[in-house]
Amino acid sequence: MNAQAKIKSLLQQLNAVIVGKPAQVQDGVACLLAGGHLLIEDAPGVGKTTLAHALARSFGLQFSRVQFTADLMPGDLSGVSVYDRNQSAFVFHPGPIFSQVLLADEINRASPKTQSALLEAMEEKQVTIEGETRALPRPFFVIATQNPQEQLGTHPLPESQLDRFLMRISLGYPDRGSERELLAGHDRRAMTEQLPGLLNAQELQALQEQVLAVHAAPPLLDYLQDLLAATRDGRWFVQGLSPRAGLAVLRAAKAQALLSGRDYVAPDDLQAILPQTAAHRLVPVASAGRGPLEQVRSMLDAVPLP
Repeated sequence: MNAQAKIKSLLQQLNAVIVGKPAQVQDGVACLLAGGHLLIEDAPGVGKTTLAHALARSFGLQFSRVQFTADLMPGDLSGVSVYDRNQSAFVFHPGPIFSQVLLADEINRASPKTQSALLEAMEEKQVTIEGETRALPRPFFVIATQNPQEQLGTHPLPESQLDRFLMRISLGYPDRGSERELLAGHDRRAMTEQLPGLLNAQELQALQEQVLAVHAAPPLLDYLQDLLAATRDGRWFVQGLSPRAGLAVLRAAKAQALLSGRDYVAPDDLQAILPQTAAHRLVPVASAGRGPLEQVRSMLDAVPLP
């Protein structure tokens, strides 16, 4: 089965579980193909955890799920050393972070101390425990869900943590037809448990290499630089996107192009993924009167194509 056929099967399987949300499903697949971490933010009960589970299973990756709570400690994620009398030595017991996919459920309910324990893992693909650095499995993804910040008991993720997520997406409520399908159909959680893995780690790596090989022509890079410059000129946002964020946007656009069956990035790819890859990294100017997502879309409309 060639790459496009695998991608088509992957999207079909996910859309059979997450009904009525093809754009968000495609964003999730693009994020993982681009090698990035995914943050899903929305109200409880709209399918955030189901999408996270379905992505992990469909990609054929070994995963663990952690329910983030106020009393969760860093050691609960990374693991601890326990003294073994038989060996007369401390033996390390790895925590759930030692998996290919960590499903971090309601990440913003944990304390900032525990949230920060993920920083090194997400950036360096390793964790330092009791002075010893331990490599994480490859590939390693964090798929996190969070509730809106106005809900009780939530701690907003710091900027440094948000920057580690390639994309932030939101599902929203289903339309009437999709909700009817949910009401009349099978239990989505049970369906997710039965999903077969359509890829293995080697096939995923091959697809990720194809993403990196997608061509970005000089005019396209000019357009990307124009967009980056617009975020930095003070008209739209308090502070602009960093060069690292620019590279992340380009990587996501390449994944979007591959999902569309092309070996080159088009301006449409940049426009399609910029809100999801940039909005969580930006704070609108006080006079904007709108949220970061709406502000990114307004900026997109204002920056001319090269």
